Amino acid sequence: MTKRENKAALLVLEDGRAFRGRSWGAEGEACGEMVFNTSMSGYQEVLTDPSYAGQVVCMTYPLIGNYGVNEADAESARPWVEGFVVREASRTASNWRSEETLDAYLKRWGVVAIDRVDTRALVRHIRERGAMRACLSTIDLDERSVLEKALKSASMENRELASVVTTPSVYEVPPTGAERFHVVCYDFGVKRNSLGELARRGCRVTVVPSTTPAQEVLALRPDGVYLSNGPGDPASMHAAVEEIRRVAESGVPTFGICFGHQLLGRAFGGTTYKLRFGHRGGNQPVKDISTGKVEITAHNHGFAVRAESLPPEVEVTHRNLNDDCVEGLRHTRLPVISVQYHPEAAPGPHDAAHHFQRFVELMERERAAR
Repeated sequence: MTKRENKAALLVLEDGRAFRGRSWGAEGEACGEMVFNTSMSGYQEVLTDPSYAGQVVCMTYPLIGNYGVNEADAESARPWVEGFVVREASRTASNWRSEETLDAYLKRWGVVAIDRVDTRALVRHIRERGAMRACLSTIDLDERSVLEKALKSASMENRELASVVTTPSVYEVPPTGAERFHVVCYDFGVKRNSLGELARRGCRVTVVPSTTPAQEVLALRPDGVYLSNGPGDPASMHAAVEEIRRVAESGVPTFGICFGHQLLGRAFGGTTYKLRFGHRGGNQPVKDISTGKVEITAHNHGFAVRAESLPPEVEVTHRNLNDDCVEGLRHTRLPVISVQYHPEAAPGPHDAAHHFQRFVELMERERAAR
C-alpha cells in the first residue's frame, strides 16, 4: 500500500464528536451539514444530485465504489456533495459499464472523502442528536482546530442554495418520440432522470433558472409547469414562492417534487420545518391516503411541510409511515399536485413513477376543457 493510501483524515461534528479514518478521493478540507443515505447502491447518483449541495454525505452501506462510475448514471454535470464518508472504499471497479474508479472520479472533481469510519456509530449519533454541521479534513488533524471550522460553517437553516445549483440559462430537453406537451421546469437543482421521465411521456421540457418570473414562464405558453427538487431551506425562497403562487393561480397544471413540493406548500400559505435528521435513501414507505396503497420510495430531504398550516383547499394526499410527515399535496380547485419524494428514483425503487403520469393526465384534462 502506498503512502498516499495510508494518509489520515479527520471528521469532526459540531458537538465535538470526532471520527478518524483514511483519506481517499481528493485531499483538502470540506464543511457542511452531516447527513446519511441508506441506499445500497446508486452512490454516483447521490454524489451528482444537486440537492446534496452544502452537505457531507455518509453512505450506510459498508462497501462503496465497487462498480465504478460512468457518465450515463450522473444526475447532473458534476458532484455536488461537500464531502463523502464511507466504511470501506473500493479501490477497484468491477462492472462492464464502469468508465472510471470512484476514487479517481472524486479526485478529478476535488471531492474530499474519508473511509475506515465506523459509519454505524456515526449514523446512530446523527439519529440521536440530529443532523449537524461537520468538517472533514485531510490537511488538519487537530480535533479542536477542525471543530472550530465546523462551528464557523454555515447552518442549513434559512440557507439559500438554489442559486448555486440552478442552470445559468434556458435550455430544452426534446421529447422522446412525438411531442404531446410543452412543460416548463423551474430548475432548483433538477436531476436529469426527472427530465427524462417527462421526455419519455412526450413532453418537450424548457428548463429555466430558479429566479425566472412567473410572467416569463407563462409567456412560454406551457401546458404544464414542473417544480424540481433542490437544496437548502425552503423558508429562504421568498421571491420564488411568490412566483410559484402566481404560476399556480394562473390555472396551468403544476407538479412539484421534493423542494418544489415544499415551495408549493409555502406558496399556498403553509409553513415548513426542519426534520431531525431527514429522509435520505431508497426505502421510505409512503401511504396514498385515498387508496390505502403503500409505495416504497426514494427520498432526499431535510425539511417538510407542516400539515396543520395548510389552508382548507390544500389536501394532504400522502403520508410517511415512519414519522407521519406530509408526503403529498393536492389543491382542490386548481390543477396542482406534489410529492415530497422522488418519483424519478435514480437511485431507488420505481413504485412512484406513476406520479409523472398523474401530471400528464392533469395536462390532458386541462387541454380537453379548453
